[in-house]
Amino acid sequence: MEYTPEDEQLIQEKFDDLMRSCEAICKSEEDKNFIKKAFFLAKEAHKGVRRRSGEPYMLHPIAVAKIVVEEIGLGVKSVVASLLHDVVEDTEYTVEDIRNMFGPKIATMVDGLTKMSGVFNADTSEQVEYFRKVLLTLSDDVRVILIKIADRLHNMRTLGSMPVNKQIKITSETIYLFAPLAYRLGLYSIKTELEDLCMMYRFPEQYREISEKLNNIKTKLNEYIDRFNAPIIEVLKKNGIDFEISGRIKSPYSIWTKMQRKQISFEEVYDLFAIRIVFQPLSFPSEKTQCWQIYSSITDIYTPKPDRLRDWISMPKANGYEALHSTVMGPDGVWVEVQIRTQRMEDIAERGFAAHWKYKKYKHATLSPNEDEFDKWLKKVREALNSPTENAVDFLDNFKLSLYTSEVVVFTPKGESRTMPNGATALDFAYEIHTNIGNKAIGAKINHEIKPIFSTIHSGDQIEIITSDNTHPKPEWLEHVTTAKAKQSIKNYLKKDRQHNISRGMKLFEDRLKEMGISPSRRVFVKVLPAYDCTTKDELYSKLGAGILNLDNLEKILRQNSTRKILKFWTLFLNDKDHKDKDEDAEEDTDLDEIKTDNSAKKSYVVGNESPDDSPQFVIAECCKPIPGDMVVGYRDPESGKIYVHKSTCSEFTRLASQFGQNIVKEEIKWSQHKAVSYLSTIELRGIDRIGIIYELAKLIKDYFHINIREIHIQSHDGIFEGNISLYIKSIQDLNQLMDKIRAIKGIEVVKRNLN
Repeated sequence: MEYTPEDEQLIQEKFDDLMRSCEAICKSEEDKNFIKKAFFLAKEAHKGVRRRSGEPYMLHPIAVAKIVVEEIGLGVKSVVASLLHDVVEDTEYTVEDIRNMFGPKIATMVDGLTKMSGVFNADTSEQVEYFRKVLLTLSDDVRVILIKIADRLHNMRTLGSMPVNKQIKITSETIYLFAPLAYRLGLYSIKTELEDLCMMYRFPEQYREISEKLNNIKTKLNEYIDRFNAPIIEVLKKNGIDFEISGRIKSPYSIWTKMQRKQISFEEVYDLFAIRIVFQPLSFPSEKTQCWQIYSSITDIYTPKPDRLRDWISMPKANGYEALHSTVMGPDGVWVEVQIRTQRMEDIAERGFAAHWKYKKYKHATLSPNEDEFDKWLKKVREALNSPTENAVDFLDNFKLSLYTSEVVVFTPKGESRTMPNGATALDFAYEIHTNIGNKAIGAKINHEIKPIFSTIHSGDQIEIITSDNTHPKPEWLEHVTTAKAKQSIKNYLKKDRQHNISRGMKLFEDRLKEMGISPSRRVFVKVLPAYDCTTKDELYSKLGAGILNLDNLEKILRQNSTRKILKFWTLFLNDKDHKDKDEDAEEDTDLDEIKTDNSAKKSYVVGNESPDDSPQFVIAECCKPIPGDMVVGYRDPESGKIYVHKSTCSEFTRLASQFGQNIVKEEIKWSQHKAVSYLSTIELRGIDRIGIIYELAKLIKDYFHINIREIHIQSHDGIFEGNISLYIKSIQDLNQLMDKIRAIKGIEVVKRNLN
């Protein structure tokens, strides 16, 4: 379909707007012509093509280029690559054509942004292979990643035109990989917007509810912020400091995740905002000294909370972030976080990589002459990327580990500092020093005290690794390390023995079955694999051969009746519109010129014991254990064809959807109104101990709700009791009513659902 004159005018207006944004980065007329050349080629290549929303496709690369220059701060070559990023993928032009017209650097960048093509086997994922290709460009040019993030941001901003199953796929990819990656590259504003957009499409009701509540209290919050800031403004002006002070309200996603994590209501989230002071430093003294001087002025006004002081200036975060954070007691007994940073620190915090390299180029006095934290992280990632790995899925999971957001700083025996992820062990540290040291590690001296090699390390620890030539990595080590380097090093070592372990494990398994007079069959593995937390036969054999698993309880597992079909009262809605979608595995911006279909018709099926043979077989996901009333989504296992039902908020489902989006069940899955089946659920309790409270609790559950209790674990110490109750519940509504009643019992302080 040819563009109309109105379309042509709109494209030209958007490009003119882009060129105005590029004025600051174009050093000559040659730079401007270079960008125009890319625009004309892209326009010709995408001529007549429209996005799913109906708008001319050319508006997309222009929008991406505008994000690249305005929100990330990259230069001319990045703008050119942004304009051309879909040309090779969607048109007849080749990478060689781009090389001939724009040079090798632009061609390499466009190639890195071009999706994978070809056929992939069942053991891998086209999604993950594409991510792997893009991430590998970190070894060459970080700008490719930044352009891809800009591309993802614009696609998220226009996600409303996509069908629901693709929205789930794209938002899962975004929250699993792109948002953490944006954070790690220092793009805090983009990271926040990506998270909010994911929530808006995945959980629209919750997003709308939190946004409305924020709007309702915005005036009140702003009044408090003004009252809090007034004396600070006065003292900073008196000291002659050139500054800006503002109150930053938390994003809906950040608030929602805290509500989910702590299982609290919106009204119980007290840290809804933070105060930020950004100032222009004087040439003397150092930026660090001036930040502490401002901190001192603030603590003369408000009392600080000693355990909430964070010095990210002396030890910057791995993404280059620098600031001084303090929490102080404000008016009306409210704790308020105050962030203090220079304009340079603000630029790096908001624009990340581009600002980082800008200031590095000018050799700012406050930058270390040695490698800074960002460089160290980038070097570490490149090492991980260049290491061999079994498959793309392992690769992506390992890379994800490098996107940790919380760090600790530890020291070698000689006093050299190392930044490690929060929760890392001494074994992680051993591999951080050298792979051979990690492979031979048997223990550690932490602060001159001998500790097990799996001990968790903390900020300020001085660590010496004890090694032995007689030790070597074992499979269980993988359960005790958190860094990508450590996991990959252990896997590389174990890979050599994997086939041997599989053969040995197979013999052990078959010999045991032979002793029991049972032949290996599909029915056997259906019972055995989930019981041993394995997904494939090779995984089972490998773990058996390595000694991770034993077969002591095999007979008991095989004699148990098959798991009953507890999901016999699900209602499955099939939406006809999704059957018309082409290429379910295609990336979001390839859905062009699709025919609109009637999407009003839905078919509904109740899946029960008498359901037809071709009805889908549902399985409750063990990772999140949804119960009736929970919002759920489905993931179809490619091997068994079973549909695993997860809570919409399940992190494991997010991981699966980000890597195997083609397996997301398109149909909407809902609970029926039947309550004939009970589901095991666990609630956690905490409160003030008193005589009779357990009796009162059990009586309430039994008499009022007629609920069967499976087990109770309660312990009391120092006048406080805590524990959990496992019980059979019929719906989320019943569970919420029960928890409300329990909260009303005198002495009960905390009641929440156990999500593990």
